Amino acid sequence: MDAKVTLSFNAAVIKKAKDYAESQGLSLSRLTELLLKKVISTGQHENIEHIPIEDWVSIVAEGPAEYKTAPLSKKEKAKYFEDKK
Repeated sequence: MDAKVTLSFNAAVIKKAKDYAESQGLSLSRLTELLLKKVISTGQHENIEHIPIEDWVSIVAEGPAEYKTAPLSKKEKAKYFEDKK
């Protein structure tokens, strides 16, 4: 059963994504669904930085994928390593 969801993206990204989806014989909704299935299907990634989607993102975005993250604080690092024990 399909469910509707509303998402917001940069207009240029949407345009390129629609063009790409059309070239693959897909709707933008189905392309998004396929990408999300790929991300959640394995269950082996602890966070978004471990998901190998850079190639997919660069297909529909301008330039290579770029993840901007802040360094972990000492407290966050300590918790991370404590949780790994």
